Amino acid sequence: MNTFTWNRAEVAPELARALDALSFAPVEGGASLRFTLRESGGVNVAREEEGFHIRYGTLADALRGVGLALAGREEEGSTPFQRFGMMLDCSRNAVMKVPYVKQWLRQLALLGYNYVMLYTEDTYQLPGEPFFGYKRGGYTLEEVREVDAYAASLGIEVVACIQTLGHLHQILKWDRYAPVRDTLGVLRVDAPETYELIGKMLTFWKEALGTRRIHIGMDEAHDMGRGKFLDKQGYEPQFDIFSRHLARVSALCEAHGLSPMIWSDMFFRMGNEAHSYYDRATVIPDAVREKIPANTQLVYWDYENKDKAFYREWICRHRELAGEPVMASGLWTWRRFWYDHATTEAAVRPCIEACREEKLSEVLFTLWGDGGSYCEFDSAWYGLIWAAELAYGADGAEDAVAASARAICNVDAELCRLGSGINIELGAQPVLLATLLWDDPLLGIGWEGFQREGGADKIRVGLEAVLRKIPASTCQLPDAGYLSALLKTALAKLALRERLVAAWEVKDRAALGEIANKDALAVCDAIAGLESAFRRQWLRRNKAFGMETTQIRFGAMQGRYRELTQRLNDYLAGEVETIEELDDRQDVGYHPVAYYYWLATGSAFF
Repeated sequence: MNTFTWNRAEVAPELARALDALSFAPVEGGASLRFTLRESGGVNVAREEEGFHIRYGTLADALRGVGLALAGREEEGSTPFQRFGMMLDCSRNAVMKVPYVKQWLRQLALLGYNYVMLYTEDTYQLPGEPFFGYKRGGYTLEEVREVDAYAASLGIEVVACIQTLGHLHQILKWDRYAPVRDTLGVLRVDAPETYELIGKMLTFWKEALGTRRIHIGMDEAHDMGRGKFLDKQGYEPQFDIFSRHLARVSALCEAHGLSPMIWSDMFFRMGNEAHSYYDRATVIPDAVREKIPANTQLVYWDYENKDKAFYREWICRHRELAGEPVMASGLWTWRRFWYDHATTEAAVRPCIEACREEKLSEVLFTLWGDGGSYCEFDSAWYGLIWAAELAYGADGAEDAVAASARAICNVDAELCRLGSGINIELGAQPVLLATLLWDDPLLGIGWEGFQREGGADKIRVGLEAVLRKIPASTCQLPDAGYLSALLKTALAKLALRERLVAAWEVKDRAALGEIANKDALAVCDAIAGLESAFRRQWLRRNKAFGMETTQIRFGAMQGRYRELTQRLNDYLAGEVETIEELDDRQDVGYHPVAYYYWLATGSAFF
């Protein structure tokens, strides 16, 4: 990062504090950055003989101006969003190290972000609850306070994003929590022990963070009331159960001096027969509407819709339901090995336009890690920078994003965008790279699905094109070696499967022998290289816990290729008459979700 100087005597105290946190050197007299507060708001960056003059409305505007100056960009811009933030998933195994969180905070501040949510289901060390954070790398109270203090110096609000109903599979699996368990991942509503536990959660975050805002989750609790609750209390409509629980938890928040937010999907899902979030036929009864606590704000999450009119309609429906919502869009990192800009852009651009037109005051972007957080999350800086451009009224031009990426984040924007192409469009859905990597060599469940959508040829051509274009970057990030290893492994698996299917159909013994004793071993070597690259990029950012889940998959993949070698050699030696897995082929259709356990086996996974 380039170095700028500034004159402490000419800078407002909160801005001076932020510049100190960014390690820009204060000087007396002339400086390379001059700052002028302006009533009109926004940010204007103009080049001067000795540096840059930054005119700004808020602290976030001023720091965005510094970021633009670092990138050598003379620009005017403003955002209507009083709160402009992002959410980092710390619950799908990747818990980012505190120094790396601080690095991200610096870069986010220089882009104009002013708040960050940490999504922590059980990845924090709750006093008196030793299984919170156990073998998960959970944050200590001191670590959260350290992050919060540093963020505050940059004018960034850190908000806890926790769960107080569903999405608690990892903690509820321990027998200690049987009294509060309704189903595998949902807390038991009405159980006194449930509210004792939630009270401890609220106390932790009240003590950890300076903000009084807290996101208490409550999304996707589809089987609420259908487990222990049903056994003990009998059937009750989910609207009634949910409303009662929300009222009680919101009251706990109020008692702790906290202002809660919740994901809004349960209201909309429970209001239609298909339990779909985006069903226009959804009806939320007035009795339910009236029970939504006045202190609770709804967060409208929508990562897929591409229609600006739909966003505007759903924003209005949220307002009618419970006042001004928060808009949560998504930067697509989940179930992906690399940030997916094409999918992100299709949804985020109309979302931002709708939020501007509806004059929403708060927008955030989620970076989820569903599937194991195996994404190279530093590739998502392209999305974070691009989204900030849109929020400040620019069009997200590639050259502007690239300049800020390099200057602020030491990120190669070209590499970020290039890697977005590893998910190949076939039919209505992209075939995710995970479909190739998690597919079993003998079972071929993923193979059978995407073959119907256009076959291996288009996928191979697309992946080879990406591999050829990987630049020799001078930037540190993202990890080009990881991208290369991903592509080489996927292509090796694809080539082997193509050859195996063709050879098996005609029982080409020479080809089958070569596959067994050469091709399968080469794929194992490629997987070993991928595992090494994965480990490198994981440990650069994250605590070690959680890395094992993806390493287990890599190890299982290698084991299955060794099994393929053994089975083929058994067949060629006449020890078995056939290989049942290769005979049992069904067109199962392609499913774009690409979960490991769907592709690795057709049997029970646990």
